[in-house]
Parts: sequence; C-alpha cells; structure tokens
Amino acid sequence: MATAIEPAPAPAAPVGASRNGTGMFNYDHLELRYDPFPIGLAKPLVEADRYAEMLANYPDQELFAYLAKVGHKYSLSEKSNPKAYHDFVQSKPIWRDFHAMIKSDAFVKGVVDALAERHVDLGYGKLPTPARRTKKFVRNLLRGRLDAGRSPLSARFEYSMLPADGGYVIPHTDSPGKVITMVVSMVGEGEWDQAIGGGTDLNKPKDPALTYNELNRQARFDEMDVIDTFEFTPNQGVIFVKTFNSWHSVRPMTGKGSKLMRKTLTINIESYDN
Repeated sequence: MATAIEPAPAPAAPVGASRNGTGMFNYDHLELRYDPFPIGLAKPLVEADRYAEMLANYPDQELFAYLAKVGHKYSLSEKSNPKAYHDFVQSKPIWRDFHAMIKSDAFVKGVVDALAERHVDLGYGKLPTPARRTKKFVRNLLRGRLDAGRSPLSARFEYSMLPADGGYVIPHTDSPGKVITMVVSMVGEGEWDQAIGGGTDLNKPKDPALTYNELNRQARFDEMDVIDTFEFTPNQGVIFVKTFNSWHSVRPMTGKGSKLMRKTLTINIESYDN
C-alpha cells in the first residue's frame, strides 16, 4: 500500500503580510463617500490577535508630547518626542514590524491601489517596484539626476491620544504635503462610551468663503457644520484624501472626570520631499 505523501508546507508569509497583499491591513471592506471629499471606513482593519497585541503594547502617556497648537492632544511620533518614539518602536517586536510595514513600498502601493479601485485615482498610476526604481535610479544617477528613482510617496505614523475629558482636534484640512491620512482606532471592545464623543467629524464651512483651504488654516468649531461622523470603534481605519476642502476634526469630548484616552495611530502618506 502506497504511503500518502504529505504536501510540502506553504512558505511562511512575510512579516506583516495579509491575504490581500497590503501588509497587516485589510481593505476588503473599505467603503467611501465622495462628497465633499473622499473619506471612508475600513473595518475590520487588522487580524484580531494582532490587533489585541497592538492594544496591549500601546505606549504609555509619559512618552508623549503635548500638542496644544492642534487641540487638546498628546503625540508620539518622528516629529513629536522623536527619540522616545524610535526607542519605543525598536523595543517592541509588534511595533518594529508595524514600522517596517508603514515604511515599505508595498504599504503605500496598497493604499493607493485600494483607493483607485474605488474610483479615487490620485494620479500616481502604478507605483514602480523597488527593482525598477533601483534600475531607474542608477540610470539617472549617471545622468546627474539624483532623485529620479525615488518613490513619489512616503509614509509615517504617529501615536495619538486625546483625553476623554475635554480632548479635541480643531477643524483643519491637513498640510499641503499630505496625500492620504488614515486614523486607526486603538480601543478594546466595550471600552469606549459613544455618548462622550470621540468620532472623526466630516465638516463643511458655514461660510462658503472658508471652503478653499489648501494651505491648512485652522477654524473654530462654530464655523463648521458636521455633515457626517465616523464613530470611534474598535479595529477600524478612517481613510481620507487631503483636498482643498477636506475639513475634519474631533469635537471636544464630554467624559468629565474620566481617565480614558482616545488612542489612535495616525498614518500619513506624503509626497517624499515633505
């Protein structure tokens, strides 16, 4: 009797890989609204076990810098308390993997492609593979063009916290160098009371003269109408495109006396020279 031959095990997926090839994020359920600018929600965004590990290893508040210029907010990033940020990321395997994913060409391409599949073509076409970029870089280096092989986009991420007791982010449209923003919630099931707020608001200026805001001036809450809100719920990514009118905010939360924090990861995809 012949012995059954066991099939060879499939090769291990690269760190951070997902079934749709865009890193540890899944955009299969991404749904967009298009007016007044492209914005939508992907949920669930991360595989459940990995999401739980991210929650368990979120940084402590003592590492964060306070950013009063944008609201009542705490930040830990490449720009806010950068040494603490890099030390923390390198100290946690889950965040080392996450950082590597965010910095990868595949991540940027995955987000750009997911939007293009939903009729939001940002004009970057098919981003070149690293091998093709290297070949182009070498060719153009010989011609004295040092930047010709670079990807047009890069990504970075920020740990962000807003106090449930009065935390907010004032209305703005994002700086001109940003192309895409993703706000990833970091909250456990049953941890957050929607009654205190914390959602990402989609705003429209009451005065049409304020509509055009390419250079990201700030506005007051009373100058805006809220036309939609993406509630702060577990394992989701709010994804939107920076435009001249991409007004958004987080209104002051009402958890008086609460010690809770609205914890997120804010991922920015930017033109490479910003």
